[in-house]
Order: sequence, then C-alpha cells, then structure tokens
Amino acid sequence: MADPRPLRRRDRRGRSFLKPLDERVTVVTGAASGVGRGIAEVFALEGARVAVADLDLAAAEALAVELGGSGGEALAVGVDVADSASVEATAAAVLDRWGRIDILAANAGIYPAAEIPEIDDEFLDRVLAINVKGTVHSVRACLPPMRERGYGRIVLTSSITGPLVGAAGYGVYGSTKAAMLGLMRSFALEVAGEGITVNAIMPGNVRTPGFEQLSDEWKRELLGVIPMRRLAEPADAGWAARFLASEEAGYITGQTIVIDGGQVLPEGLA
Repeated sequence: MADPRPLRRRDRRGRSFLKPLDERVTVVTGAASGVGRGIAEVFALEGARVAVADLDLAAAEALAVELGGSGGEALAVGVDVADSASVEATAAAVLDRWGRIDILAANAGIYPAAEIPEIDDEFLDRVLAINVKGTVHSVRACLPPMRERGYGRIVLTSSITGPLVGAAGYGVYGSTKAAMLGLMRSFALEVAGEGITVNAIMPGNVRTPGFEQLSDEWKRELLGVIPMRRLAEPADAGWAARFLASEEAGYITGQTIVIDGGQVLPEGLA
C-alpha cells in the first residue's frame, strides 16, 4: 500500500519546500554566537521554539529577546556543557517550559590552538571536556524525551578540521571534531529504530567575530584556499542543520554535510 502522507508540500507557484518547524522544540548549545547563533536564528525563522543555551547567559538572554522580538519563541538558558549536571538542568528547564524536546543542535565547542610542546594535561582535558564530553552530555540529556515521543533529530557541529584536513596547532581540536563523528555513527545505530536520527554538519571557515580580529594578510590567505572566495556565514551552517533536522530527512542518519565553499576539493595548491 502506498504511503498516504504527501511526498512534499508546495507553495502556490508549485515549488516544493520543507515542512515548517512549527512547535518543534529545539535546544541549541553554544547558541549565543558564531555557528550556534546562525543555527538558532535559522530555526527560529523556520518556526521552531528555540532554547538558546550558552555559557554566556547574558548573551543568550539578548539573543532570546531578539528572536522573540522577531515573532519567535525563545528561552535563554545558562549551560556549561562540560558539566553533566548543568546540561541535565538545561534539559529540565526546556521540558518545564515546553514539555518536549524534538531537536538537539549540539554545537558548543572551543577551538584553542596549541602546538605539540605546548599541549599539557590541563589544555587537553579542557578541550576534550567541552567538545567531546559536552556532546555526550547534551545527547544523553535530550534523548529521553525524544524516545518518549518516538521522534527526534540530533545534529552535531563537527568541522572539516580533523575529519578531513589538518592544521598546525589544532591537533587536539581536530581530534575532538573527529571523535564527534565516531560518536555520531554509533549513537545513530543505537536509536535508528526509534524515529530519531543523528547527523553532523562540518563547517569550514566561518565568518565569526574572531575572524574580524585577524590580520588582513591572514584573511587573504584564508580566502585564497576557498574556491568560492568567501567565508561561510553562520546561517550557511544553520540551513544545513535545518535540513538534517527536518521531517523530510528522516531516512538520513549517521551522515555529514560539509559546508566549506569547496575548500577540501582542490588536489593541489592551484
């Protein structure tokens, strides 16, 4: 028997589009700036209720007010993803507000640089705690309400650095982003029969406040290795995450989307 559900929605001109995220409750960690902000803004634009979760509560509150002023529903929550109790409290606050969690964008992360002689245990533990343990904490806290409803979308923010390319001084950072993909694949298998998918986006260089602090020479060098000759905007990552979080992407799990303007494509320097 054919599936009675419509294969696609269309507007009045016959163009197809994804189902809106109306009433879908989305938790975005590290949402107050950078890629996380781009994800939160796109999801709010698409109708989702967005929990803006960030270590910087003041910045999270400011974004939540901004999203609410644009007609969306947003909740600011202070969270330290390295602390499992803090992440559990965040999930509890979201459930108390909206009674469900449909989507998790596990985006919080840090990217400090350190070359081999500079990597001490404190540095290593900090990056691993936020980027890897933080991912586990976030998934573990948000998964139960998804399982209860038999529906969920989990999107991790990895990177091209580590899984696809390397960068001097970013060995620890790159290793954590590669580790996230290992988590993604195994987690995807664990929940594959429960209406829950686990995928990842892999941004390249993104225009964030940190980029504006670089020297003009370094900016030119970065742009020079990107075939499209521009950086990704945070919203570029947001739209990729939005697709993976859609109902239409329900048969995609354990997969990645690279958002890098073609940076990893050239065979040589040319």
